[in-house]
Formats: sequence, structure tokens, C-alpha cells
Amino acid sequence: MPTHAGDWMDQLGIASDLLAALAAGLLVGIERGWRQREAADGMRVAGLRTFGLIGVVGGLVALVTQQISGALGAILLAGLLALLLGAFFRSRPKGRVVDATTPVAALGTAALGMVAGAGMPALALALAAVVALLLSLRQQAHATLKALTPQELRALVRFAVIAVAVLPFLPDARFGPYEAWNPFQLWLVVILITGFSIAGYIARRVIGASAGTLTTAVIGGAYSSTAVTAAFASQLGKGGEGPLATGVALASSVMYVRVLILALLLTPDIAPRMALLLGPALVTACIATALVWRQERALRGQSEAASGKPFELLPALGFLLAVAGAALLVRWAQAEFGGAGGGFSLFLAGSFDVDAALVAYSTLPQGSVAEAIAALALAGTVASNMAFKTGIVFVNAGLAAGRRAGLALTSSLVVLLVSLALAAVPLIG
Repeated sequence: MPTHAGDWMDQLGIASDLLAALAAGLLVGIERGWRQREAADGMRVAGLRTFGLIGVVGGLVALVTQQISGALGAILLAGLLALLLGAFFRSRPKGRVVDATTPVAALGTAALGMVAGAGMPALALALAAVVALLLSLRQQAHATLKALTPQELRALVRFAVIAVAVLPFLPDARFGPYEAWNPFQLWLVVILITGFSIAGYIARRVIGASAGTLTTAVIGGAYSSTAVTAAFASQLGKGGEGPLATGVALASSVMYVRVLILALLLTPDIAPRMALLLGPALVTACIATALVWRQERALRGQSEAASGKPFELLPALGFLLAVAGAALLVRWAQAEFGGAGGGFSLFLAGSFDVDAALVAYSTLPQGSVAEAIAALALAGTVASNMAFKTGIVFVNAGLAAGRRAGLALTSSLVVLLVSLALAAVPLIG
């Protein structure tokens, strides 16, 4: 009895895999059938039913290969491929263009069916959905390619090299003096900077210079306002289009909000103190952002065209060197000064990643650091980060082009330093 029940369960599992193969074929078939819906009778090569059958046959090929015979499965697969090639590439009326997309989609559907039949139905269905989406974007894809300039194409290819051809082959281990450098993590910095530059460029082209820049600033500020600042500042120095100074200020305003939310979630014991320290600086940052936006809008008018290069690699490499230098300094301080160096390291690390300092504090035993001191130290990392970003603005953009963004960050930094000084007086006394 247990064996019989087990057989039924195995068969139900196989049946579900084959149903997934059918569903994968139907997903692709819906798009292909809709694409050919207006074709005359006899001119439609494959539609909903055919693609559904292709998916099922692919699943059966995998099942036969696993359960019966690999040789028989290979014969069935060869037969399926021969039928598909014969159906799609048979002689056609003179002058008719052969559609390569449908036969390739059919071969892909057979492969998806095999994936499902091999016991990976979720992966097959997920890939089928992606394939159907890609097929449905035909007009949009062609329009995008037509609108793509040679400069933009080269930029996308260079970014692909940076992200795909280089990163996977870098070691994820520590090297150098004090084992301060991780090549994989350092190269991620370059990808982050160039990625935000490209994202902002695309957003400006799609939804306009103003909306695209501000959208990128908000999204980027929720992840890394430092990376957004580096990317936008380099574009400011090149005369890039859009309210880039506003984007720099806005990203830091979002950073303040993000830090306060993380403090509430990770360190609720000091969250009220953090709010008192960072609140005035947040208000100042918001006011400065609004003023810069008003100035840029008046200067730039309603221009919405995206110009300039999608990204510049040299500023990203310069930022990488700065991060590498700080990482070495952090390791040196920890090795040479012990606990005191650890505090200095936390302060330096916060210059690049405020979140890391919050997470580090949240892992400490409760009561190991006085709440007032902890709040002061963590708010100090925010000040350190703001000072670092201000420097990035003037280095990447220059004094003239970076004046508005730099002043916006400086005003918030000054208010934050005043708050820190007032909070530190009782502790010193």
C-alpha cells in the first residue's frame, strides 16, 4: 500500500510538471497567436494551440529521457526539431519575408517544456513569462533602437563590460596592506556610480530632464546618496541637462529620512535622540532643496532634452580610489589604536555608508555604549558623510558649476554641526 501511494504521488508530481510545460507553451502561444491574429488562413504558422503542444512535447521529451531512455528522448527531440524547422522554413510565397522570431520562440518553448519536464516547473513558467513579455515589446524595442545614438550605444556596451565582463572575475577576498581592499566590493562602487548616471540619463530621456533627474535622486537617495552625489556632480561639471544640483540636494534630504527610519527600526532606544539631532538638519536640507530647485528652474526654463554622455568613467574611478584610501585608513586605525581606532573607523566608515554604522551599533550588547554618546557618534557619521559629499561636489563639478549643490549640502551640514555641538556640551561638562 505505501508503495502504491508513493507511485500515485510520483505520477501527480510528473503530471504537474507536464501541466507547467503546457502552461509555458500557452504563455508564449498567446503572444504569438495575437501577433498573427489578422493573418489570412493558411498563413498562420503557429499560434496558441501549436505552442501549447510544443511545450507539452518538450516536457515529454525530458520525461522520456529521465524515466525510459536517453536515446529515445534524443530521437524524439530530433524529430520535434525537424518538424519545427520544416514547418517554419518551408517554401513561402515569393517576396514574403521569413519571420525568424516565431521559430526561435518555438525552439525556446520546446526548451522551456523540457525544463518543466525535468522537474523545474517554477523556473520554466518564470522564463516563459519573461519570453512572452520580451516578444510583446517588439514595437517598443524597435523604437528604442531607432532612437539610440551611437554615443549611447557605446556607453551601454561599456557599462555591460564594467558590470558583466569584469565584476564576476574579481576576487571577493581581502588583499593589500592590512587586508584593506576587496576588489569585488571596490568595483561595485564603480558600477553603482555609473549605474546611477545611466539610470538618470535614461529617466531624463523617457520622462523629461526635470522629472527624470528628481526621480533618480529620490530612488538613489534611498539607497546611496553618496553615489548619486558623485554621479550628478560629474554631470554638473560637464554641463549636463536637468536640475542636477537639486538632485544632489534632494538625495541628501532623502538620506536624512532613511537614516531616521533605520534608527527607529534598528536602534529604537536612541531613535528619539537621533531625531532631535538630525531633525533641524533635515528641515534645512528640504528648504535648501526647494531654493535650489527654484533657482535652477528659473535658469533652465522648461528645457526637457537630455544631453551629454550617459556616464563618465573617470569620476567613478576617482571615487573608487577615495573609498580604497579610506578603507586603508580604517584598517590602519583599527590595527594601530585598538578601541579608539574602532571609534575613528566607525566615523570614517559613516562617511561612505551611514547605514553600516547604524547596523554596527545595533549589533552591540544593549547598554555597552551610553545612549547619548551613541546618538552623538551616529549623528556624527551623518555629518562626516555630508562633509564628504560636499567635497565630492566641488571636486567633480568645480567651484562654479557645483556652487548651488555645494551650498545646499553645506547649509545642512552647518546646522547639523551646531546640533552636535549643543548636544556635546553637557557630555563634556
